[in-house]
Amino acid sequence: MAVQHETELYAPLKAFFEERGYSVKSEVRHCDLVGISPYSEQPLIVEMKKTFNLHLLLQGLERQKLSSDVYLAVERNRAKRGAHNQRWNEITILCRRLGLGLITVTRYKTKPPFVEILCSPGDKVIVPSPKVIKARASKLLYEFNERSGDYNVGGSNGTKLVTAYREKALRVALALQAGGEMAPREVRDRSGIGNAAAFLQRNYYGWFRRVARGRYVLTPEGEQGIALYQGVVDGWHQAAPAADDRYPHE
Repeated sequence: MAVQHETELYAPLKAFFEERGYSVKSEVRHCDLVGISPYSEQPLIVEMKKTFNLHLLLQGLERQKLSSDVYLAVERNRAKRGAHNQRWNEITILCRRLGLGLITVTRYKTKPPFVEILCSPGDKVIVPSPKVIKARASKLLYEFNERSGDYNVGGSNGTKLVTAYREKALRVALALQAGGEMAPREVRDRSGIGNAAAFLQRNYYGWFRRVARGRYVLTPEGEQGIALYQGVVDGWHQAAPAADDRYPHE
């Protein structure tokens, strides 16, 4: 059964790697899927496409600047005959030459998807893999660790992502919603965001307004932002019910 959108590959891949002990999150620093394992210092990165193409290959090479454990994942559609993306032997050899892993996902009408690893990163590498840029890798791990959960869908394009920055801005907005007009120090104490003042001053999303020197309120756009990301807030409360008292917004 052919996939309509590459996002349909995310759930089977997430389940596949979670079964192998990875903690998985999507859309971290532009990577479709990122996994962290207690048994590896390198983050797992998976880039997904419906079919194997040059754009996917170039994405994989770029991600090798973040980690040496990079996979490309595509659909394996048994109904297609003679298509270039069905030449799995040649594609696998190409990925091995570049130090990339290759995964296929086969979907069925009546049974769960089948995920198969055709090669792993580092299998018979003929050319050296690009050197990991430590600063970029550090930003990737920071973004992963600063997110409280997995609120995006891997493969998303043109949608507003729940990033670590947006989560912190949301906590600042919740503090203002609950406390009304407040000083940055009060927002910091109520939200638990140490640099809350920077969020208020930069006002990247237009959620906050300064009404007097050192005094801020939540804007109508901020109220809309809280409503838009209510699912994220609910996830916080489910993960830590005791934190509900901090945000008495209901």
